[in-house]
Amino acid sequence: MRRGTRSGLFTMVAVHSTIRGPALGGCRLWHYDDTRAALRDVLRLSRAMTFKSAVAGLPLGGGKGIILAPDPASPTRRGLRADALRDFGDTVAALGGQYVTAEDVGTSARDMETIAAQTPHVTGLARRRGGSGDPSPWTALGVQEAIKVCCDRVLGSPSLKARTIAIAGLGHVGARVAALCAKEGATLLLTDIDRSKRRLADELGARWLEPGAALQAASDVYVPCALGGVLDHASAARLGAPIVAGAANNQLADDDVAELLAQRGVLWAPDFVVNAGGIVNISVELEPQGYDARRARTRVRRIGDTLRQIFDAAIATRTTPLDAAMALARERLAESAAQAATPRA
Repeated sequence: MRRGTRSGLFTMVAVHSTIRGPALGGCRLWHYDDTRAALRDVLRLSRAMTFKSAVAGLPLGGGKGIILAPDPASPTRRGLRADALRDFGDTVAALGGQYVTAEDVGTSARDMETIAAQTPHVTGLARRRGGSGDPSPWTALGVQEAIKVCCDRVLGSPSLKARTIAIAGLGHVGARVAALCAKEGATLLLTDIDRSKRRLADELGARWLEPGAALQAASDVYVPCALGGVLDHASAARLGAPIVAGAANNQLADDDVAELLAQRGVLWAPDFVVNAGGIVNISVELEPQGYDARRARTRVRRIGDTLRQIFDAAIATRTTPLDAAMALARERLAESAAQAATPRA
């Protein structure tokens, strides 16, 4: 944790694990009620990134960065924003490559360019800068693959034609998921707390729902793409779909909600598996041969294969998909730890 010399704002970076490689995680520019809440968030998110990278089979660890905005409006003030981003770049640089940053909630590919003026440990730069640009299309592609795998498991076919898909949250990822599903003939139910997003529903011929209604609406798939914690014991009991597969992080308010969903016959695709498309794409950017979009697309589509493996393991071991996904992550982390401990000849 450091206080910026330019902006006066606090920045945080949490490195949870580097056993598989440098800790990758986005920079979140957000207002928190107090620094304790921010600290809890950065620690929790960095841990989740470790498991996300491990399950995806990436040579990366888990980390997360936060710039603490003093009030909800402050990130929009241009001068303060640039200074805060440069201060965050100093924090990244101080870790000497143990942490690699990327865009996240509240930041963009343009912001990564500002951070890159202070440190080379930045990904997601614009294509003209040799990066891969906005990761949200890749995250959306991974979500679409997950939805298809889940439909195949529960409904007997991966086709999205005539499936009713309820999407909550129409930000960069959610809007792209909606467009991809509409292209394949799905019937869409869309909602967002920002009512201006209703224009997207009109463009896609979708039905608009009031915020909160999507979760209990009768549908084939519920796709949470906003903030986390949407599934707790109360909301899980009201769920109107037999499938949950979305991009939101930390969808379960508590891990035991996974068992409740399973008892109700709901197939929940672990969020850190489903939403890994962005970091899978970034991992291609970090490879020695340089970034290639075709290679990234092939890797992102493998999210579907990983989900099949997890669902099969959950059935075989009579556990939940969450337990099976965590077991796979821990297995890969243990393998990496064993390799690191083996003396080289």
